[in-house]
Amino acid sequence: MSITNPSSTVPTQIWPAAFAERYRAAGHWRGETFGAWLRERADAHPDAIAVIGGEQRWTYAELDRRASALAAGFLQSGLQRGDRVLVHLPNIPDFIGVVMGLFRAGLIPVYALPAHRITEIEHFARGSAARAYVAAAAHAGFDYRALAAELRGRCPTVEQVWISGDAGEFAALEALYATDGGAVPATASQGSDVAFLQISGGSTGLSKLIPRTHDDYIYTLRESARICGLGPASVFLGALPIAHNFPMSSPGFLGTLYAGGRVVLSPSPDPESAFALIEREGVTVTSLVPPLLLQWLDLAPATSRDLGSLRTIQVGGAKLSTEIARRVRPVLGATLQQVFGMAEGLVNYTRLDDPDELIIRTQGRPISPDDEILILDDDGKPVAPGQAGHLLTRGPYTIRAYHDNPSANARSFTEDGYYRTGDVVRMTPEGYLEVQGRAGDHINRAGEKISAEEIEDHLLSHPQVFDAAVVSVPDEYLGERSCAFIIPKGDRPRPADLKKWIRGRGIADFKVPDQIVFVTRFASTAALKISRKALRADLRAQLLARQAAEQPPAPQVSR
Repeated sequence: MSITNPSSTVPTQIWPAAFAERYRAAGHWRGETFGAWLRERADAHPDAIAVIGGEQRWTYAELDRRASALAAGFLQSGLQRGDRVLVHLPNIPDFIGVVMGLFRAGLIPVYALPAHRITEIEHFARGSAARAYVAAAAHAGFDYRALAAELRGRCPTVEQVWISGDAGEFAALEALYATDGGAVPATASQGSDVAFLQISGGSTGLSKLIPRTHDDYIYTLRESARICGLGPASVFLGALPIAHNFPMSSPGFLGTLYAGGRVVLSPSPDPESAFALIEREGVTVTSLVPPLLLQWLDLAPATSRDLGSLRTIQVGGAKLSTEIARRVRPVLGATLQQVFGMAEGLVNYTRLDDPDELIIRTQGRPISPDDEILILDDDGKPVAPGQAGHLLTRGPYTIRAYHDNPSANARSFTEDGYYRTGDVVRMTPEGYLEVQGRAGDHINRAGEKISAEEIEDHLLSHPQVFDAAVVSVPDEYLGERSCAFIIPKGDRPRPADLKKWIRGRGIADFKVPDQIVFVTRFASTAALKISRKALRADLRAQLLARQAAEQPPAPQVSR
């Protein structure tokens, strides 16, 4: 029996009519859907290889058949068009098969990263009112079946669980591939429908849910593939977790499939695994975050693997230093392409034929001529040309609202529809953006966005923590690392024990503080109230000053 869900509103994403009309007239929105264009690619070149992962090599015809079979199986299980399904899979062909099957059935994937644990997964399940969960049996030493059991105990509205691999007590995903999908149409959706829910970077608290439509997202795929020169001969390596927006659509695996190319999935982003696949499969393009690029640059000169097929290395997720950027072509023999964007929309690329200095020192210019950019000062006024300020944007693929989150919408969007990105940028005379950093209490650790507030809430639950403040600290390898300042309650806990405890809270490992500093008290305002934003800024400044002086952390932070 189906369980009635008290929050079952189908996600929507609506642009004002005048804007929607303009975007359709410009040809940005064409009414395409994911299910339909996959069928078109399969009809055009059925025997071309679409997806490679492990020992599996799926042609476009096979991917299309599997998508239809899964669509039929999902619908026969009792799911209905518009229902949400949590997808929690690593870089395996089943990830692509599942999302394509959900698209074809008119179901809405909700993307989770392999690193997410029960705290995040429960939040996504409740926030999206998900009725089903699809996960791997195990990955990187973690048993997702145990998480699935805990999820069903906490969220009874999650009625269905399918597992890729040894399913144990749950239904086997593999069995759905045997379903007869011949009667399933190429699409059950319209271009204006929400195709899926992505997760935000989580600048305050747990991540928000981002509804993306077929129209707006396929526009980014089409333009990204064009800008990045993708075609049927392109071979994209998914080294980063492909549930991330960057390796999904910039142009990522979806853009590669849209262009008729080949997607190669790496089980790990480490150089040894990736270099072997580049040599074996003739990879032409991949996307990396700066810390991973550093590993590749360090190990490439000593590798015996032939990396000569690699033409483009995209780098995004966090700002790349100019010193590292200059090493890419000499060491890896490929063109660097900087990418700056967000799951909420706006994406910027350096172009492949740009002068070297633009590629090395900027993070690119927008995809679309209809991407509107504002750079404002702290008072909301436009900055002078070339000056840094807060980046706001709206356009044909930047959302107008988060899913079911009025308070976040009020904070994040202006009355006239601009999205407040939280990034501080400056624009060059050429119209390219240089990212200066983040405006809020948001830590960008190796491309993973972490909310200081979320981690503070976890720390404050510890019986030996009186108060906590989490700040970002520049890090040459990670871009930024996290440092937690702790006022202990009673006996001071050991840092290692505190890290182990917070890891046991069921959160992604990248959110565990990299550094812990114990203090006796925090500075306060004249009214004896703590301004969290000012406090974090003060603590961060003091820590950086001590590090610059090469002194160990002081035992007390006070005014």
